[in-house]
Amino acid sequence: MIPRRTFLATAAASLASAQSPSLFNRLDQGPFEIEQDEGWLTIHTTTPWHGRLRNPGLGLIGYTWEEAGPSLAARARSETLQQHVDRLAALPFVDVLYIRCDWRHVQSEPGKLNLHPVWKLTLDAAKQRGLRVAFRVQLSNPNSPGGLLAVPDFVKDRVPMVTIGAGKTPSLEPRYDHPAFQSAFRELNQLLSAEFDGHPSLEWVDLCQYGFWGEGHTANLGTPFPDYATAERTMVAMTEMQLAAWRRTPLAVNTQPDISHVGNRRVIDLATKAGAWLRSDSILIEEPIQIEMLSNRPPWLAAILEDGYDRTYEASRTPRLIQAIRHALDVGSNYWALWTESANLAKFFEAQPELLSEVQSRLGYRVRPSWVWQRKRHGAYELVVAIANDGVAGVPGVLHLELRAGGGFQATGSLDKGHPNAGRLRQCAFTLPRELEGRRVSLHAELEIRPGVRRPVQWAVNPDEGIAFDLLKWNDTRWRKDV
Repeated sequence: MIPRRTFLATAAASLASAQSPSLFNRLDQGPFEIEQDEGWLTIHTTTPWHGRLRNPGLGLIGYTWEEAGPSLAARARSETLQQHVDRLAALPFVDVLYIRCDWRHVQSEPGKLNLHPVWKLTLDAAKQRGLRVAFRVQLSNPNSPGGLLAVPDFVKDRVPMVTIGAGKTPSLEPRYDHPAFQSAFRELNQLLSAEFDGHPSLEWVDLCQYGFWGEGHTANLGTPFPDYATAERTMVAMTEMQLAAWRRTPLAVNTQPDISHVGNRRVIDLATKAGAWLRSDSILIEEPIQIEMLSNRPPWLAAILEDGYDRTYEASRTPRLIQAIRHALDVGSNYWALWTESANLAKFFEAQPELLSEVQSRLGYRVRPSWVWQRKRHGAYELVVAIANDGVAGVPGVLHLELRAGGGFQATGSLDKGHPNAGRLRQCAFTLPRELEGRRVSLHAELEIRPGVRRPVQWAVNPDEGIAFDLLKWNDTRWRKDV
């Protein structure tokens, strides 16, 4: 288990990591006192807006493929794989399409990717509908149809497979520490990152972790490793390998406690220092340490939540689902996973419109310029902006701001990483020349999720309010002074 102080202290070290979002052109963030006050006025305000936002770093996730495959209907062949993907992507509340597949679904021979057709269908649907994509490649999967191993045949043929457990529930696991496995795994990451790192539709990639479904455990069945030291050394090395391969796309690490004794504590520590997001594959049954890690994580790390116990969204499970979704908001989640069943999902949210509205108006971060003040300062203008965050999570990266005026004028700068925090304000200031007096200006935002990788951010403001406003002139009679 990771003590809270240890987790927070080590995660804070990610500020210095080369893989974390950079702090470039930092704006003055106050405090803004009134000395040398030559005049000021509040020139613009906004109020919270509860409409849907399709911003990077937040959203509802539809699964085009999970550990057992696509939807139940597609598995029963009452709908095609393309119909399943299209129907899921067409749901008006889905923001991210997610693939959780076995290694054998992405590679069948050394040296090249052989992606299952669900990959192209998912990427095409995301591009067509303006959605984003995420994925996990599983190295082990006890739910593989027909008892197939998650690894491709060329790995199975070269790597010893170890039976763990006994009785009715034995399972085969690869020797992750075997040189042939490590060589193939390194190639897998190189191929995947070469194809997808920095892909414009890719939101994040789940870290390939040990054991069942890549969650960092093999239940209570033991492990294929000869001892704990070998297990920890192997899984830490595999984590380092992935962190080195993925430079332009966030990785996400599972918060699974180290019940199988394979070094999860070290893996989580290493990944969060490098800026990896956190995820958990359930919410109501998680242990206290996982809730602690999620709810007290550094504000610049996103959290991804799901609950696999009610993945079909059947009506009989509605009370528990409502509890699960609201508990995801309690830990300040950025994402909530909806799984595969598009018809059931549509019925569920048709019956729960208030819940959908609550989720869409609180999930993740929701930023807006709440106050805008114009001040006279040292013979020029200063524009002070208070950015509000009406969501339950901090900003998952660095928020970059750009002030635009007619004639090509631009002023840019960034807030500190993670700010504004959930439910808080962050003030910042732009110095403007007097030549802009009376001009109309507008404020825009981008999120930097990795160094040099920025995505536009939609303000959480009512479209009728807007984010454009007119600057006062130097001799305007409305200026106020505090003497």
